Order: sequence, then C-alpha cells, then structure tokens
Amino acid sequence: MGYITTTDGTEIFYKDWGSGQPIVFSHGWPLSADDWDTQMLFFVRNGFRVIAHDRRGHGRSTQTSDGHDMDHYADDLAALTAHLDLHDAVHVGHSTGGGEVAHYIGRHGESRVAKAVLISAVPPIMVQTEANPGGLPKKVFDDLQSALAANRSVFYRDLASGPFYGFNRDGVEPSEAIIENWWRQGMMGGAKAHYDGIVAFSQTDFTEDLKKISVPVLVMHGDDDQIVPYADSAPLSAQLVQNGTLKTYAGFPHGMPTTQADTINADLLEFIRS
Repeated sequence: MGYITTTDGTEIFYKDWGSGQPIVFSHGWPLSADDWDTQMLFFVRNGFRVIAHDRRGHGRSTQTSDGHDMDHYADDLAALTAHLDLHDAVHVGHSTGGGEVAHYIGRHGESRVAKAVLISAVPPIMVQTEANPGGLPKKVFDDLQSALAANRSVFYRDLASGPFYGFNRDGVEPSEAIIENWWRQGMMGGAKAHYDGIVAFSQTDFTEDLKKISVPVLVMHGDDDQIVPYADSAPLSAQLVQNGTLKTYAGFPHGMPTTQADTINADLLEFIRS
C-alpha cells in the first residue's frame, strides 16, 4: 500500500498485492478501493497481482476541492499505472469506475492494457439528451445532489439499504454488514468530491472512448440494475467497443460484485484467462 502524488498535488492512495499479471480495479461512486476486497483476495490467491486505488476525493485520497471530473480520474489512473510501470494489465471498472476505465483507455491508449471489464458501468452516457433519448432525465441526478447536500449520511444509508444492492426487492434479505460497509466507505470520502462526481458519472459521454478500444472487453450487467439501467448502458457499450462481449445477469442488482461475488469472480477469471 502507498500513495502517489499527481501533477496537481493530489495524493492518491492505492493497494498493491501479489505478483503476476496485474489486474487494476476502479471502484464505483462514492466508495473506495475497499469495495474490491473480495475480488482482490480471490485474484491474488489465483496468482495475479492486484491493484486498487481510492479515486481523488474518495477514501484515503486527498479531499481536494477541484478535479472531480473524468479527465482527472483518467489521468490519475494513468499516473498510477506509470508509477507502478504496469504492462499487460487487465482493467476492471464498476459503475463510475467503468467510465474511468473507458476514459483512461480512450485518453491514454492501450500500450499498457491487455483487456478491460465494465461491470454495471455508466458508459456510454447516463443522462438523457437529444442524442441519448433513453437516458435518465437530468432531474434524477439533480435530486441526488440535493439529497447529498441535505444529509449525506442519511442519503448514503438509504441508497445502500435500498436500490444499490436490490435490498428493496421482494424476497431479498438485506445484509446489515454490507449496508454498513457501503456507508463507511462513502463517509470516508469528501462531500465536495461526491457532489461533483454525480455530474462526472452522469453527464460524461464515453461514446468516442469506447470506439477507440480494440482490446477484448467484457461488459457485465444485471438486468435489475436500479442505479444504471441496463438497456441504455451495457448493450450499447458492448456494441461500441471493437471487441466486446456482453454478459447479462438475470435479476442481479447494481452492486453484484458484492452480493453475487462468487458468480462475478468466476466469470472474471474465465475471461482473463481466455
């Protein structure tokens, strides 16, 4: 574990375990590298080097006032991969992290990248526009910002105990430990970073980034995702990349890497080894 310092003075915290082919994990909003613990332990036991960082303003990284946009997120990831001199890396991004991975590859190229995985990811673009009529109305994201500004602790508790993991669905037993861990990670980060991050993950258009990606890409998405609706995300992303495979999970929620870790980890391993 350690820190790197970016060109604008932001300290980015990261974990780096094991040896072998590197797998780099980019977490979702408003979480931290800790959200990947299950995956990191699984893959380090399977002979891989695993790396995960806290996005700027999140977790243990600097709670900077500025730079909470996809350009900075991608550049921070590039700085980390350069610092660790990673090659032949597999980049795995969940939710906002999927946008970070796509923009990193689109902005910095594929010279260090072997494959990519987008899990419950925000690309191509979440917000509704004339070019993206199937997106969510901007008011949805404005309301998220309002709820965060009013009482971040309550908002995060409600999100984790409800739609993020599908704990609001009939017959689904909520896990208090999972809810508390989500809340813990969220509250570690900075309110300003999380407030601005809502714009970054919802309004960034990743279409041109996706078109540039020629390495194999696995797009994994649950069809009961209440955070990033399936129809306007995964199938479109899989078509836009040059070498994409779409894997759809019936009934799985947005937070499926946590609640369905055994299934997700097995499919990730199969794709990486293929």
